[in-house]
Amino acid sequence: MKKIALIVAGGSGVRMGTRVPKQFLILKGYPVLMHTLNRFYQYDSSMRIILVLPLDQVSAWQNMCRDFQFSIEHEIRPGGETRFHSVRNNLSGIPDQCLVAVHDGVRPLVSHDTIERCFSCAQAYGNAVPCVDIPETMRYLDVNGSRQVDRSKYRLIQTPQVFESSILKKAYRQEYHPGFTDDAGVVESSGYSIQLVEGNQENIKITLKKDLKLAASLMNDQYHL
Repeated sequence: MKKIALIVAGGSGVRMGTRVPKQFLILKGYPVLMHTLNRFYQYDSSMRIILVLPLDQVSAWQNMCRDFQFSIEHEIRPGGETRFHSVRNNLSGIPDQCLVAVHDGVRPLVSHDTIERCFSCAQAYGNAVPCVDIPETMRYLDVNGSRQVDRSKYRLIQTPQVFESSILKKAYRQEYHPGFTDDAGVVESSGYSIQLVEGNQENIKITLKKDLKLAASLMNDQYHL
């Protein structure tokens, strides 16, 4: 099935403590977002890449592409009020009978193997969501305090989350709910079971300054543009 990457980049930079949107911060010589797009291009250079950006960031991105001579072909689409709306508003131009990978623009360290596992599983079962084990001890909080829980029964969820386009379109016909924090939650709410696959621990989401430093330390030559 045809593969499409829908990369959502709507961050501001408030938690990062900078006026520059976090997806535009420089990582190993290039904006974070360029590394992210490059991961999907390296996986499959024929893949259609759609970048979803807030309207007020489009011109800045286009200037960066010119300044950094970034030539990976991609479409730029406007974002929405929330991540949910950013995805839903950009599904109309996606055909049926294809696989759509929805990915966070600030996850530039997703591995080739993770992308491959996600597409392969979605091809077989209709969807795939990457996850990793939780190495730390976990405690559950309630009105009475806290209690330790079995961490082996929990997983940290990553992106890309890959779906058959017909499933994703059906799921996003629902009304928005604040509890929808990722695409898997939206699809699950519409009646589908979610298939988990192995992610990669380096596939961190860059949100804070320490995340940017960690990403730089995790990168090696094979990750460079």
